[in-house]
Amino acid sequence: MAGTLFIITAASGTGKTSLVKELLSCTDNLSVSISHTTRQPRPGEINGTHYHFIDHASFQSLIQASEFLEYAQVFDHYYGTSKQAVIDLLAQGIDVILEIDWQGALQVKAQFDQAVMIFILPPTRQALAERLSNRGQDSQEVIKKRLAGSLDEIRQYDQFDYVVINDRFEMALDDLQTIIKSHRLTLQAQQARHAALIAALFDDTPTYP
Repeated sequence: MAGTLFIITAASGTGKTSLVKELLSCTDNLSVSISHTTRQPRPGEINGTHYHFIDHASFQSLIQASEFLEYAQVFDHYYGTSKQAVIDLLAQGIDVILEIDWQGALQVKAQFDQAVMIFILPPTRQALAERLSNRGQDSQEVIKKRLAGSLDEIRQYDQFDYVVINDRFEMALDDLQTIIKSHRLTLQAQQARHAALIAALFDDTPTYP
Protein backbone atom coordinates (compact mmCIF):
# COMPACT_ATOMS: atom_id res chain seq x y z
CA MET A 1 0.00 0.00 0.00
CA ALA A 2 1.27 3.47 -0.84
CA GLY A 3 1.27 6.04 1.92
CA THR A 4 -0.30 9.50 1.67
CA LEU A 5 1.81 12.59 1.12
CA PHE A 6 0.82 15.50 3.37
CA ILE A 7 2.29 18.93 2.61
CA ILE A 8 2.27 21.35 5.54
CA THR A 9 3.12 24.97 4.81
CA ALA A 10 3.15 28.07 6.99
CA ALA A 11 4.82 31.43 7.19
CA SER A 12 7.89 31.76 9.40
CA GLY A 13 6.79 32.34 13.00
CA THR A 14 3.44 30.56 12.69
CA GLY A 15 4.44 27.60 14.85
CA LYS A 16 4.56 24.99 12.11
CA THR A 17 7.69 23.23 13.36
CA SER A 18 6.33 22.76 16.89
CA LEU A 19 3.01 21.48 15.56
CA VAL A 20 4.66 18.99 13.20
CA LYS A 21 6.96 17.73 15.99
CA GLU A 22 4.00 17.06 18.29
CA LEU A 23 1.94 15.58 15.45
CA LEU A 24 4.70 13.05 14.75
CA SER A 25 4.92 12.06 18.42
CA CYS A 26 1.20 11.33 18.76
CA THR A 27 0.38 9.82 15.35
CA ASP A 28 1.38 6.34 14.25
CA ASN A 29 2.72 5.41 10.79
CA LEU A 30 3.71 9.00 10.10
CA SER A 31 7.13 10.31 9.13
CA VAL A 32 8.59 13.64 8.10
CA SER A 33 10.92 14.13 5.18
CA ILE A 34 14.16 15.80 6.28
CA SER A 35 15.00 18.67 3.93
CA HIS A 36 18.40 19.78 2.70
CA THR A 37 19.33 23.41 3.31
CA THR A 38 22.26 25.74 2.76
CA ARG A 39 21.56 27.86 5.87
CA GLN A 40 23.52 27.45 9.08
CA PRO A 41 22.03 25.40 11.95
CA ARG A 42 20.17 27.33 14.62
CA PRO A 43 20.86 26.61 18.31
CA GLY A 44 19.73 23.08 19.14
CA GLU A 45 19.38 21.92 15.53
CA ILE A 46 21.12 18.65 14.63
CA ASN A 47 22.37 17.74 11.18
CA GLY A 48 20.41 14.78 9.79
CA THR A 49 17.63 15.23 12.35
CA HIS A 50 16.23 18.69 11.71
CA TYR A 51 17.84 19.28 8.30
CA HIS A 52 20.65 18.01 6.13
CA PHE A 53 22.94 21.07 6.29
CA ILE A 54 25.08 21.37 3.15
CA ASP A 55 26.96 24.11 1.32
CA HIS A 56 25.82 25.88 -1.86
CA ALA A 57 28.09 23.87 -4.13
CA SER A 58 26.75 20.56 -2.84
CA PHE A 59 23.18 21.80 -3.18
CA GLN A 60 23.79 22.83 -6.78
CA SER A 61 25.24 19.39 -7.53
CA LEU A 62 22.08 17.74 -6.22
CA ILE A 63 19.97 20.03 -8.41
CA GLN A 64 22.00 19.07 -11.48
CA ALA A 65 21.54 15.38 -10.62
CA SER A 66 17.72 15.88 -10.33
CA GLU A 67 17.81 14.58 -6.77
CA PHE A 68 15.21 17.02 -5.45
CA LEU A 69 11.46 16.59 -5.56
CA GLU A 70 11.30 20.34 -5.02
CA TYR A 71 13.62 23.13 -4.03
CA ALA A 72 13.34 26.84 -3.44
CA GLN A 73 15.27 29.87 -2.27
CA VAL A 74 13.98 31.35 0.99
CA PHE A 75 15.66 34.24 2.85
CA ASP A 76 18.88 33.93 0.82
CA HIS A 77 19.19 30.21 1.44
CA TYR A 78 18.14 27.10 -0.47
CA TYR A 79 15.88 24.32 0.77
CA GLY A 80 15.16 21.04 -1.03
CA THR A 81 13.36 17.72 -0.56
CA SER A 82 15.02 14.43 -1.55
CA LYS A 83 12.87 12.74 -4.18
CA GLN A 84 14.05 9.20 -3.47
CA ALA A 85 13.64 9.50 0.30
CA VAL A 86 9.96 10.43 -0.09
CA ILE A 87 9.26 7.74 -2.69
CA ASP A 88 10.84 5.06 -0.49
CA LEU A 89 8.72 5.98 2.54
CA LEU A 90 5.49 6.12 0.55
CA ALA A 91 6.24 2.73 -1.02
CA GLN A 92 6.47 1.25 2.49
CA GLY A 93 2.93 2.44 3.20
CA ILE A 94 4.11 5.22 5.50
CA ASP A 95 2.32 8.56 5.44
CA VAL A 96 4.83 11.34 4.84
CA ILE A 97 4.81 14.99 5.88
CA LEU A 98 6.64 17.55 3.80
CA GLU A 99 7.23 20.68 5.87
CA ILE A 100 8.00 23.07 3.03
CA ASP A 101 7.24 26.56 1.72
CA TRP A 102 4.41 27.35 -0.68
CA GLN A 103 6.61 27.34 -3.78
CA GLY A 104 7.82 23.85 -3.02
CA ALA A 105 4.29 22.75 -2.17
CA LEU A 106 3.06 23.68 -5.64
CA GLN A 107 6.02 21.95 -7.26
CA VAL A 108 5.24 18.73 -5.39
CA LYS A 109 1.50 18.95 -6.08
CA ALA A 110 2.25 19.09 -9.81
CA GLN A 111 4.03 15.73 -9.48
CA PHE A 112 1.86 14.09 -6.79
CA ASP A 113 -1.71 14.98 -7.63
CA GLN A 114 -3.03 13.04 -4.61
CA ALA A 115 -0.90 15.02 -2.15
CA VAL A 116 -2.92 16.69 0.63
CA MET A 117 -1.96 20.36 1.07
CA ILE A 118 -2.39 22.08 4.45
CA PHE A 119 -1.68 25.75 5.21
CA ILE A 120 -1.25 26.98 8.79
CA LEU A 121 -2.18 30.59 9.52
CA PRO A 122 -1.40 32.75 12.58
CA PRO A 123 -4.43 34.20 14.42
CA THR A 124 -3.33 37.82 13.85
CA ARG A 125 -0.55 39.83 12.23
CA GLN A 126 0.48 41.08 15.68
CA ALA A 127 0.82 37.51 16.97
CA LEU A 128 3.02 36.67 14.00
CA ALA A 129 5.29 39.66 14.65
CA GLU A 130 5.55 38.81 18.36
CA ARG A 131 6.46 35.18 17.66
CA LEU A 132 9.22 36.24 15.29
CA SER A 133 10.58 38.73 17.85
CA ASN A 134 10.34 36.32 20.80
CA ARG A 135 12.69 33.82 19.18
CA GLY A 136 15.58 35.96 20.36
CA GLN A 137 17.82 34.56 17.63
CA ASP A 138 17.74 37.29 14.99
CA SER A 139 18.51 41.00 14.69
CA GLN A 140 15.71 43.54 14.22
CA GLU A 141 16.70 43.87 10.58
CA VAL A 142 16.35 40.12 10.05
CA ILE A 143 13.04 40.05 11.96
CA LYS A 144 11.65 42.85 9.78
CA LYS A 145 12.71 40.98 6.65
CA ARG A 146 11.18 37.74 7.90
CA LEU A 147 7.88 39.44 8.77
CA ALA A 148 7.62 40.93 5.27
CA GLY A 149 8.37 37.53 3.76
CA SER A 150 5.85 35.82 6.04
CA LEU A 151 3.08 38.19 5.02
CA ASP A 152 3.82 37.53 1.35
CA GLU A 153 3.72 33.79 1.97
CA ILE A 154 0.41 33.97 3.85
CA ARG A 155 -1.23 35.36 0.72
CA GLN A 156 -0.80 31.94 -0.92
CA TYR A 157 -3.11 30.14 1.54
CA ASP A 158 -6.00 29.87 -0.92
CA GLN A 159 -4.07 27.46 -3.13
CA PHE A 160 -4.21 24.76 -0.44
CA ASP A 161 -6.78 22.08 0.42
CA TYR A 162 -7.03 22.81 4.16
CA VAL A 163 -6.40 25.82 6.39
CA VAL A 164 -5.57 25.47 10.10
CA ILE A 165 -5.45 28.50 12.42
CA ASN A 166 -2.73 28.21 15.06
CA ASP A 167 -4.30 30.35 17.78
CA ARG A 168 -4.44 27.66 20.48
CA PHE A 169 -1.78 25.01 19.99
CA GLU A 170 -3.94 22.09 21.17
CA MET A 171 -6.79 22.97 18.83
CA ALA A 172 -4.47 23.39 15.85
CA LEU A 173 -2.87 20.02 16.62
CA ASP A 174 -6.29 18.39 16.84
CA ASP A 175 -7.24 19.89 13.47
CA LEU A 176 -4.10 18.43 11.87
CA GLN A 177 -4.80 15.00 13.39
CA THR A 178 -8.36 15.14 12.11
CA ILE A 179 -7.20 15.86 8.56
CA ILE A 180 -4.80 12.92 8.60
CA LYS A 181 -7.32 10.53 10.14
CA SER A 182 -10.04 11.48 7.69
CA HIS A 183 -7.79 10.75 4.72
CA ARG A 184 -6.92 7.36 6.15
CA LEU A 185 -10.64 6.51 6.01
CA THR A 186 -11.21 7.34 2.35
CA LEU A 187 -12.43 4.60 0.03
CA GLN A 188 -9.09 4.30 -1.74
CA ALA A 189 -7.10 4.09 1.49
CA GLN A 190 -9.43 1.57 3.12
CA GLN A 191 -9.56 -0.63 0.02
CA ALA A 192 -5.77 -0.82 0.03
CA ARG A 193 -5.35 -1.21 3.79
CA HIS A 194 -8.08 -3.85 4.21
CA ALA A 195 -7.97 -5.61 0.85
CA ALA A 196 -7.99 -9.10 2.39
CA LEU A 197 -10.85 -8.28 4.77
CA ILE A 198 -13.01 -6.81 2.00
CA ALA A 199 -12.29 -9.72 -0.33
CA ALA A 200 -13.34 -12.17 2.41
CA LEU A 201 -16.64 -10.36 2.90
CA PHE A 202 -17.55 -11.07 -0.74
CA ASP A 203 -16.20 -14.62 -0.75
CA ASP A 204 -19.11 -17.01 -1.40
CA THR A 205 -17.22 -20.01 -0.05
CA PRO A 206 -19.29 -21.54 2.78
CA THR A 207 -17.99 -20.87 6.24
CA TYR A 208 -18.85 -22.81 9.36
CA PRO A 209 -18.90 -21.46 12.90
